[in-house]
Amino acid sequence: MTALSPDLQPTRAARGQSRWQTLVTQLAGLLVILGAWWLVTDVFKLYPPYVFPGPKAVWTEISYGLWGTGPQDGKLLSAIGGSLRRVLTGYVIAVLLGVVVGLLMGAWRPLRTTLGAYLTGIQSVPSIAFVPFAILFLGLNERAVLFVVILEGFIPVALAVSGALLNVPPALRVAGRTLGASSLGLIVRVLLPASVPSILTGLRTAWSFAWRALVGGELLIAGAASLGEQLEIGRNTANVALVLATIIIIGVIGGLFDSLLRAAEGRVRRDYGLEVPQ
Repeated sequence: MTALSPDLQPTRAARGQSRWQTLVTQLAGLLVILGAWWLVTDVFKLYPPYVFPGPKAVWTEISYGLWGTGPQDGKLLSAIGGSLRRVLTGYVIAVLLGVVVGLLMGAWRPLRTTLGAYLTGIQSVPSIAFVPFAILFLGLNERAVLFVVILEGFIPVALAVSGALLNVPPALRVAGRTLGASSLGLIVRVLLPASVPSILTGLRTAWSFAWRALVGGELLIAGAASLGEQLEIGRNTANVALVLATIIIIGVIGGLFDSLLRAAEGRVRRDYGLEVPQ
């Protein structure tokens, strides 16, 4: 195979410059949003502070909630820890179950045509709709939240694994059979490695579903340190600044984890030759 000329090969410097340009663009967009927010709330005062607080009030809630030293401070930090513990526990269980069920659906057509269709239908149901059932079935506790998180994370992984196995080029299956691979060996050594890029896409989708399901479920749990509890406290005390601060933290955490999974997905796609480095 003829190697690309140095002029056509993307350099690390070029990729690094592209990343910096993206970062600068994102920061500029953030500054525009903050500036518009400040103008609406603090300059033109279109809304009273108790309806729509300004950036300073929201930042005060974030700073006190994360690293404040008072008796009522630090609540957001403990809430973040509790929510991350729940979502990571549920996400890991969902991924393990999803991979196993996805492999079974990919290998056995009757299971794929029945269970796969049911899972697709269940996936269209909003996660909040399962919360009342989870509470009645498991009680008003963490198990109900974990149930919703696992359910919402499990379905995208199972469907992604099953679909990825079906989309493996037939030539790879034939090559594996020709080289003497058994049914299990074909799945483990040929089909799964070839399906990794598509599976990673399913893992990223599962994370977003699980994270949203977690917050919805936590809204109904009393006495447990969680981001959902902070939203409920803000609503009950008419503290809009706390509500906005919690929403921002939820978005930042979700975005950070999604960025990590997106970076892993992009790296794998480049290694597989499915994406041109930029």
